[in-house]
Amino acid sequence: MSILSKFLFLPPHKTRGLQSFALHKRGIRAGFALLLALAPLQGHAAEKTLLAFGDSLTQGYGLPDGQGLVPQLQAWLNAHGADVTIINGGVSGDTTAGGRARIDWSLTPDVDAVMVALGGNDILRGLAPAQAKANLDAILKAVTDKDLPVLLAGVPVPGNYGTSYQTEFRAIYPDLAAEYDAVLVPDLLAPLAAAQQDDTKRADYLQPDGLHPSAKGVALVVEALGPQVLDLLDQVE
Repeated sequence: MSILSKFLFLPPHKTRGLQSFALHKRGIRAGFALLLALAPLQGHAAEKTLLAFGDSLTQGYGLPDGQGLVPQLQAWLNAHGADVTIINGGVSGDTTAGGRARIDWSLTPDVDAVMVALGGNDILRGLAPAQAKANLDAILKAVTDKDLPVLLAGVPVPGNYGTSYQTEFRAIYPDLAAEYDAVLVPDLLAPLAAAQQDDTKRADYLQPDGLHPSAKGVALVVEALGPQVLDLLDQVE
């Protein structure tokens, strides 16, 4: 009698045991296959995408590839355990109005968090603080309407246009950060100002135009900015 015949003619209580064993083995195999299928999806879910939305500083003006704010910040974050990819949303010369005009199409479905660093070019042009605030307000609203966490980075405001202008412009960033529950960096370039107190080192941290940071200057900015960005990424659900 063949093995198959023996099985077919086994008593009912024995065939039920064999069938249960076979079903159990199939269940284990199916569960293992499911775990293998889900493993890459779980790894992918851990990755985060940060949109760095700004002007020439974000874009990396005047610097070689790999030396601008975005690549240096990317390297810093990865070195500190963050599984994140940064989209460079910097446009050289952009004002808050320019940012407002492009924020909607910049918020692609893959974006998990946003860092906004605009306002420097408004100041250079002497544009009204009230208008800059309205533009930044619209940008932050667009971000938070999508339930994305946001970091707002302020800029240094010189006294060229008077104390009133300086005070009003500086107040934009903490006011809006409080309104939108944003991570606040009051002055993105503060580390450069501190380093330049020694005039002999000024040339090390700025490009020849005297406005944009050199690669070493960007490194100082990133060292101070990095922990704040980690706090932002911790808010990603």
